Amino acid sequence: MHETRSGRKSIWSEALFCLTLVSIFFPVKIYPVVFLLASLLYLWDTPTLLRHPWVGFLALFTGYATLMLAVYPPKDIQVYVNFLKLPINLGYLYFSVGWLVRRSNSRLLTWVDVTLHAVFAITLLQLLVYHYVAGFQWLGGAPSSAHGSALYKPSHYFWGLDDKNMFGGRIALLGFAYVLLPVVQYKRLVAWRMLAVFVLAWLSLSRTPMVALFLGFFCLFWTGSTTRWRVVLTVFALLVLPFVAEKVIRLDTLLASNDGMGVRLVYWKAFFQHFASIAPWGNGFLNGGTFLNQYADFYHGEPHIHNTFLNCYLDFGIVGFVSYTLFLIYFYRFCMEQRKNSGFWWVAFLPLLAIAMILYSGYDNDIVLYLTMIVLLGGSLPAHRERLRWRVTL
Repeated sequence: MHETRSGRKSIWSEALFCLTLVSIFFPVKIYPVVFLLASLLYLWDTPTLLRHPWVGFLALFTGYATLMLAVYPPKDIQVYVNFLKLPINLGYLYFSVGWLVRRSNSRLLTWVDVTLHAVFAITLLQLLVYHYVAGFQWLGGAPSSAHGSALYKPSHYFWGLDDKNMFGGRIALLGFAYVLLPVVQYKRLVAWRMLAVFVLAWLSLSRTPMVALFLGFFCLFWTGSTTRWRVVLTVFALLVLPFVAEKVIRLDTLLASNDGMGVRLVYWKAFFQHFASIAPWGNGFLNGGTFLNQYADFYHGEPHIHNTFLNCYLDFGIVGFVSYTLFLIYFYRFCMEQRKNSGFWWVAFLPLLAIAMILYSGYDNDIVLYLTMIVLLGGSLPAHRERLRWRVTL
């Protein structure tokens, strides 16, 4: 009877894990409730609490952020509502990782694979609806960031996010995990999955997922290749570089005031030029908008500075920056302790770091879910494999 109850509990926990992946795509923000329920069930299904240095640094970051909210209370009640995602998301990360590393996850991998099939099928439908409304005029790529953002009509939004870059970042992170799934399960790099994720990233009209996926795919091929194939891969990368520069990065409009990357460069310049005006203990939660409105050459209304590490310092000062950075470093070391496969872990972490440098605030649900996904995937590798090995199949 005890085994039956334990098995049912595990099944419910696995179902909630898959539901968390789906919940972040719903237009109605139900994911905090799902994350809380899942965290409670993981806690119930885990015999002992996880202890590791990354947990301490994550707790320090969360506690200090809460203290800053109390010291600098915002006038807008919505800021308090937005703050709730920080402890909910980071709490989910702690409980889900503690649950994942103490169990066999072979069945969960299959469920997650089916879930991501469905998630990306609906994502394709959403993007095609956007392009249909726009007359399919930007299937070859948007001429500017402003044109790309104009694709996202609120009246036709039903899935994912109505923000081009955030939606693109989500596609890149979960899409890369989707590509890694058969590598972990069957030692196969499935070409159609890579193509499908690439098409979704292209249709999003965001450069963010394209850059992250190019880096991730290149390093994935590099890690699994011999010296001869690495030479071929390098030559191929050099040949496609002009296309990437023109069509993906759009170098000709990079510094324009209506270009997403141009906006980032302006914001980062304001950060470093006026670094002394930032309090060493931080300016407070979501005070990036106030800072940018005062010091940036122009400001488009974002509450953060489009860089995870700079944003941590701007909001939470030295303590926030150092604790978050050490959290990531020790989380990586924790992953290495689970499976000694440096090839897998650095390839898995690279797209996350690439996107974090140009997009996230640091405690977003995308980052949290991706970290849980790579723990699930990396922890399912064979125990003594020192090198990531795979073969390419259709």
